[in-house]
Order: sequence, then C-alpha cells, then structure tokens
Amino acid sequence: MVLELAQGRVQGIPSPFAASNGEHITVYRGLPYAAPPVGDNRWRPPGPPPSWDGTLLADTFSDSCYQARHSSSFVWRREDFPVSEDCLYLNVWAPADGANLPVMVWFHGGAHTSGQGHSLIFDGTELASQEIILITINYRLGPFGFLAHPLLAAESDHNSAGNYGLMDKIAALEWVRANAGAFGGDADNVTIFGQSAGSQSVCALMASPRARGLFHKAIGQSAACVNTMPEQDANGYARGARLLETLAVDSVAAARSLDPETLVSASQSSGWEAESRLTVDGWLLEELPRETFRAGRQAPVPLMLGFLANEGIELFPSNPMLTEDELHTFLTGVAGESGAPLLRQHYIEEHPVPGDLQHAVATDFFMAFGMRRWAEFQSAINQPTFFYFMDHVPPAFHLYMPEQPVLTLAGGPRSGGAYHSGDLALVYGSTDKVGLDWNPADRVVSDYMVRYWSTFARTGTPNGDQLPPWPAFDGSQFWTLVLNDSPAAQPGVRTAVLDIMATQWPL
Repeated sequence: MVLELAQGRVQGIPSPFAASNGEHITVYRGLPYAAPPVGDNRWRPPGPPPSWDGTLLADTFSDSCYQARHSSSFVWRREDFPVSEDCLYLNVWAPADGANLPVMVWFHGGAHTSGQGHSLIFDGTELASQEIILITINYRLGPFGFLAHPLLAAESDHNSAGNYGLMDKIAALEWVRANAGAFGGDADNVTIFGQSAGSQSVCALMASPRARGLFHKAIGQSAACVNTMPEQDANGYARGARLLETLAVDSVAAARSLDPETLVSASQSSGWEAESRLTVDGWLLEELPRETFRAGRQAPVPLMLGFLANEGIELFPSNPMLTEDELHTFLTGVAGESGAPLLRQHYIEEHPVPGDLQHAVATDFFMAFGMRRWAEFQSAINQPTFFYFMDHVPPAFHLYMPEQPVLTLAGGPRSGGAYHSGDLALVYGSTDKVGLDWNPADRVVSDYMVRYWSTFARTGTPNGDQLPPWPAFDGSQFWTLVLNDSPAAQPGVRTAVLDIMATQWPL
C-alpha cells in the first residue's frame, strides 16, 4: 500500500516476522523526520524533513547515529556497524487497515552515547499487532547530540547549547503529529516510552515546555531525570570547554570541520562522556528537571514506570579500594549524618566490602529511588501513575548482536539476575528473534508486558484485557506491581532504604 505523507508518497514492506496473533504488519524503514544534521548543521536544532518526488520504497533502515563501535561489555557489547551523522530517521510498524490507533514512540537507551532504534530486539511487529502504531527513532548521540559550550550558545537564537538529541526527539514527535494519520494512527493519542537513557529522555521531555502537547502518555523504564543531573556545571559548559581544549580548537567553525572519529575519541579521552549528557540549556530545559517536577510544572499526562531487581549488575563501576571513611562520606551524601548508619545497616550483611556496599546503595539511589521519586511527583499532580518492579530473571545474551548472542557467565545464563535491559525483549515480544535459552515462563512474562504496555498506550491505564489488576501508585501506599509470571501488587518495594534516602532528599 502506498501512503501519502506530508513529505511525499511512501511504500512499506511486509514485516519479515509473523505476529503471534496472525495480524499482518507493514514496516516502513528509514523515513527522514528532520534534515541531515551535517556540515554547518552540526550542533544546530534539527531542520524540517526533506520532501521527495515519486514513491519512496521504505525497505532499508538508516545508518546508526555516529558513535563508538567495538565497545561496551556484558549484554551491551557492540561490534562494528554502519554509522553516520546523517541519521535522523525513524521506522514505523503498522497493522493493516487501522484507524485512529494509539501511537507509541520509542527512545532507545545507551547512555546517550550509543544505540539505535532499529536493533532487531526493537522489532515492532508484536506491539503493532496489539492494534498499535509503533515507531522507533534514531537521535544524535554523544558530542554530536549533547555538547554544550558558550560558543554554541552565542550563535543560538535562544542563547542555548546542548540537548540536540532531545531536540531530535521533539522533531520526531512533530513528524508524528503531521503523519500519524496516514498510517492509521491517532495524533492525539501518542505515548512516548524508552529505557535507560531513553527513559531519562522521556522524563526530560515531560519537564520541557518545548515538548508540551506532542505526547499524551509516558512510560519510563529504568532511569529518571529527577535525581541524576548535577547542580555543578548544570549547563555543561565546563566539560564542553575541556572537550574543545582536548581537540585544540577555539572556534565552532574549527570544531565543525573535525572528522567524527576525532570527536568521539576526544569525548572519551577528555572525560566528557563520563559526565551527564543532559544539561540545563535554558530553552529546552529551563531548570533542573527535579525543580520542574517539584513545582508541578511537568507535563500532566498518565505515567507508567519502574525498574528491575538487579539493575547494577555490570552497569555501574565498583571501587574495590574504597575505604570505610570514604564509604561513610558517600552514605552521608545520600542519606545525611543520621541516615548514613541506618542505610549501612540495611546493606552490610549482604555487602560487607565497602566498595560493594557503595555500589549497591548507588544503584538503588540512581534507579529505585529516582524512579519512585518520579512516580511521586506525577502522582502529586493527580495524574494516573503506575509503578512496577520486575524481579523475573531473564537469560543474559548479547542484546544487540543477534548473530552472536552467546554470553558466557560463570553461573549460567540467568546468573545476572534481572539485569539492566533485561526487560527489552520482553516488552517488545521479541524472544523469538533474539537471545538464547528462553523458557515458557519468559514468554508468559513477555505476554503480560506486551499487553500491559499496549493497554496503557490505548487507555492511560494498564488495567484491562483480563490482566492481573494493577492499582495506581500514590505517595503513601506506593502501590507497585511486581512483574513476573504471576504479577501481583504490593505496597512498595525496598521501602525501608528508599524512605531513608527520602529524608535527605525531600519532595
């Protein structure tokens, strides 16, 4: 079928995968949603998408946005793949003959420095079969997407710099608003969702006045923005200056002339990549997101969010040389003088080594506390909020290398616990496309998650479709759905330690 988009006619191809319910899904690959951010457009807001003559056969995914290859570890290992700065493209999965269907727009993770929306694990066939229009996007990464510097702000119409990768997401949502109807989607029923850095992006867009009205529901998986952006160097200028000093350039023109590999290398060697990529740029993000949420100025939309039981496995570094004094200083920063010994008491039996204890606390502060606080903020403005905790343990495998999925762990494929990113194949229903060692329980959990996620996108609540009931979160009961092959709600998880942290970080 040929569709008429705002930019021209397009023809998709049948999904190469069969949906479990037999629904016929068409995929449209590599549709441009903004002008290529190349040459003089490097470090500028995305321009309008190009138009074309004739009919575009959308049968090929675009290159990934420029990033390091042969990188990462554990389940996130990536080897070589095509990359380009010309990468602002999206992909659409749509059921046949749909009308006014809910739209889900996915933001991939990868620390805002790596990843791509067209990884096989994100194949949208199964979600689209739930009568959903499923869209995944690529957005600028690393220094191309998030470098902030006074020289860039000086040439901006808004005196802002950085967050270009967030601007890309807004441009994609504007494209969705203009084109959703052509695919049978409802531009007034758009859910943004993402995992890790993609979830932080969801959070940041909820805080941004520039994104207001472009989405109507939100789902965050395993990372918030309300407790992760530092007050020091909030605009990113200091670390941006270090990056340009490493490159030995003193003008934007000179920086724009550098080849992308040089930029990627410098972002790593200067330490830029190790710090927050999201910044307070004064336009897209006018203040630290936690201040926006604390004041109740965030997007008033239904929110579903949560985290996994073992997020810190291989994700955060551990310091085996940490001393007891250094541990006490860290705990005091997280829980205050009175809370530090209480927090230590909760972790010491399972984590007797200072470095291990710090790692466990840091993981819970970053993930569990950040996600609960995000839920508290949204519930406080009386928006439907639904919180989950996944303790189901999936097999570990190379998520982004379907041709080389084997990942050998000393304790077996499930010894990594419910690891960070272990929910991706389950949410997408892609256990038949990626990974190894899936069992019937995994498929049961995946079926629940596909239906919870799509039901929420359709109605603003995950309840329905004969699913186990999921009570709304509130700031006193902290109702949480524990996700496994027998989902059940309970009044909060890890409440003892999170309550201690909350005394140091009040609402």
